[in-house]
Amino acid sequence: MAACSSGSRPSWQAPVARAIESYAPIGDGRTVALIGLNGRIDWLPLPNLTNVPVFAHLLDDETGGSFALAPDLPESQYRAERRYVPNTNVLETTFTTAEGAVRVTDALVSGVAGRLPWAELARRVDGLSGTVPMRWAVRPGTSLQTAAPWVERTAHGHVVRSGATAFTVVGIDHGPADPEIDGERGPELAGAFAARAGSRHLVALAATHDEPLHFPTPENVDAGIDRTVENWCHWSRVFSYDGPYAEAMQRNALALKLLIYSPTGAIAAAATTSLPENPEGGKNWDYRLAWVRDLAYTAQALVRFGLREETQAALSWMLQTIRKRGPELHVMYTLDGELVPEPHASHVRGWRGIGPVVSGNPASGQLQLGVYGDLIAICRTYVDAGNVLDVDTARMLAGVADRTCDLWRNPDSGMWELGTDRHYISSKMGCWKALDDAAALAEAGSIPGSAERWRAERDRIRQWIDAHGWSEERRSYLFYAGGDELDASVLLHAPTGFDRGERMSATIDALTAELGAGPLLYRYSGAEREEHTFVACAFWRVEALACVGRHEEALELMDDLVERANDVGIYAEMIDAATGSAWGNTPQALSHLAFLGAVMTIRDVVAADLLDGR
Repeated sequence: MAACSSGSRPSWQAPVARAIESYAPIGDGRTVALIGLNGRIDWLPLPNLTNVPVFAHLLDDETGGSFALAPDLPESQYRAERRYVPNTNVLETTFTTAEGAVRVTDALVSGVAGRLPWAELARRVDGLSGTVPMRWAVRPGTSLQTAAPWVERTAHGHVVRSGATAFTVVGIDHGPADPEIDGERGPELAGAFAARAGSRHLVALAATHDEPLHFPTPENVDAGIDRTVENWCHWSRVFSYDGPYAEAMQRNALALKLLIYSPTGAIAAAATTSLPENPEGGKNWDYRLAWVRDLAYTAQALVRFGLREETQAALSWMLQTIRKRGPELHVMYTLDGELVPEPHASHVRGWRGIGPVVSGNPASGQLQLGVYGDLIAICRTYVDAGNVLDVDTARMLAGVADRTCDLWRNPDSGMWELGTDRHYISSKMGCWKALDDAAALAEAGSIPGSAERWRAERDRIRQWIDAHGWSEERRSYLFYAGGDELDASVLLHAPTGFDRGERMSATIDALTAELGAGPLLYRYSGAEREEHTFVACAFWRVEALACVGRHEEALELMDDLVERANDVGIYAEMIDAATGSAWGNTPQALSHLAFLGAVMTIRDVVAADLLDGR
């Protein structure tokens, strides 16, 4: 491999983070890197997603840090195109200039026996034609203004330290030259080389947190990229789906897989924190946490795909964590199974200056009654798939069902974690689902308790919803009792079986009229004044349409929504209906889960002749 020389700060480093949809994620089961179309990594916590990110230019364009690799030319003088290596989460970006072309392959490398005990990010550059001048620059950040990065010279090479995180850069013959110091911006390791047809170069880093640091050899890292491709391909061969939108389903499943935190089996709601929901800021949340709701939806999808290992890991982690942190069921937990701390704001600007940047989440202590339905539903799905619950889980679920009977009449914070407690209708529907599934589990002998009591209380909930949750005037299920506003989350209860008839069909029409923006949908009445359309809601409408028998409408919307992902098939939390730009945290588990659920329901209920060509 050719040696790299040090150089000045790259002229192509942008002053602010790119559009959210311009980023493509890669991951290794512990962390996620976001790579811009310009070849710059602007987000990478090391070695775990839960660590404070050493590379956080995404949120801190002054001292956040980044890892850049691109042609040493103005951006106007090259074209970038990218894709994932088929059936993998390994990214390929092809840069084409007037003088030649190169392919950059980016991977968070896996080991021979699975996840490596350290984080290893590899960036391979293959010359395709002509000659292309390339530059790379590793600029460690301040870990959201909590650490001052510095470079330690050791007998084996440079070690970059930022707080408790340490990493080294390898893949060159003699190592980078002495690091440059650029005023307040801190140290930088940089280099340049010429990529010619048939050449191969490699720049990689290995990182640990509060533990010894392994120095990998470049040859092992290079081989690790190929091994990582094969490992992802093996997972994709096990992934079981036969039906419409097959290519998009594969990509969405792979995106979701990036958010499965392998050290525990938890599911991160997203890979980022504090990406804003609107230009005014304020609604910036940390989603690197495990919601019971998202984990239940994920496990439902995994069961339907026949992915046994992830299902077992996710469900076991969730149930053990709930028991450990009980007796009350919390809305979310950390990826390590702890209670979520109160939010803490970092002293950085935020994406494009839209703050705040926070860790933690204020909704962790809320009462959300719908979570009871999510928890019991996934346990029923698990049992229906031919598995058996342990004794402690069975007892806990019986207690949750009894608790649902006692609490369903109370107001709660609802699915959207709003600050005002109300009698949210989708929460009551979730309680109906909890007791319906609990009664079925009891009748099957899977959990103890009184199925008779649970069925009776389930029927009272339906009567209450009929009386307080349906509006003849609006021809729709309502957002909350006593109001006349609407809420897209009631669409979730078409697939649960609460309502697949005329009322749900009418609700779809009412939501479309008030909350719709073409194929997209806002979350609830008035949301358009404070945020953009919510991606998951659009797919929930598709699934509800399929459930009520409006199949052609479901397919028309689905065909449009498939094209709303970014260039590599990734969905963030929200989409600006006017511009198509992404907003909110990314990749967003709930968005990809909603895609998977909608397509699987389409496969199961839509006539085959309507699915031709999809």
